[in-house]
Amino acid sequence: MIISRTPVRVSFCGGGTDLPAYYVGSENGGLVTSMALAKHIHVTVNKRFDNSVRVSYSQTEIVDDFEDLQHELVREAMRLTGVTEGVEITTIADIPSRGTGLGSSSALTVGLLNALHTYAGRDPNSAQLAEEACRIEIDILGQPIGRQDQYAAAFGGSNQIAFHPDDSVTVTPIELDAGGLVDNYFLVYTGMTRKASGILAKQSASSEKKRAELDTLRQQAMDVREALESGEHATVGKLLDDSWQIKRNLVDGITVTSLDDLYSSIISKGATGGKLLGAGGGGFFLFQGDAEIRSQVEAAHKVIPLVMDSAGSTIIYDDRVRI
Repeated sequence: MIISRTPVRVSFCGGGTDLPAYYVGSENGGLVTSMALAKHIHVTVNKRFDNSVRVSYSQTEIVDDFEDLQHELVREAMRLTGVTEGVEITTIADIPSRGTGLGSSSALTVGLLNALHTYAGRDPNSAQLAEEACRIEIDILGQPIGRQDQYAAAFGGSNQIAFHPDDSVTVTPIELDAGGLVDNYFLVYTGMTRKASGILAKQSASSEKKRAELDTLRQQAMDVREALESGEHATVGKLLDDSWQIKRNLVDGITVTSLDDLYSSIISKGATGGKLLGAGGGGFFLFQGDAEIRSQVEAAHKVIPLVMDSAGSTIIYDDRVRI
């Protein structure tokens, strides 16, 4: 049996500039400052007695031919790695697996690739996992998503990720105080989930019209890195709020009245700023605020502290017999 563990991610600033519709036509490309969150997707791969394929997630599929799998991420990861028969695959998530704004679908794809490559006797590096996950989600399945989630999940830690016009990607690690993150930031679950593809498709289509706003989001990714590294948490909070005010007006569907009310409520408790993570429409807010503010929010909402995962996608169990 092989078990992979892959983190989801939190994006501080720059989201939206990782869409090809923006960075391919931009002189400087896209830029995102993000970190891997210590909430994970686990994938297990185990040999079956026969040549059939069993996949267990929110439902269970048993097929004789992997091509018949309804779970398209599993199907395409099997195709790419060449592990196409005689296996049982299960996925387990620490958080709701879709629509949370934490990049869980990309984390799942990265974790699937890591586990399947390892099962086949290969040892993929982080860049390979991220690139192959992008290939599956964007090129093969045609999902209108960006490329930050795959790299954040594969590499782990805190990073500034640059998306160049030639489609290459540069990941630059950022040294942050893990304790400072826990003490000064928290995530709030909105209780709503949504499918990101519709919002992202509209955002991608409007990238040229919204280029000035996206240029500002890119600059904020640079500014927030400096503030995070210097421990200027109130400045980070202000940048999060500025980013949210831009993001919420990019396209319809990113926010609704209940999300705006939740945001205003937590700001009224003393948080300096925050933003809805991911495409919008639901999922998690990220806020800057101290432990006292967080304790007030916890009384009424599901709250997650901002704990960083430093490892990225990792094989945590491998009991294959090696000769």
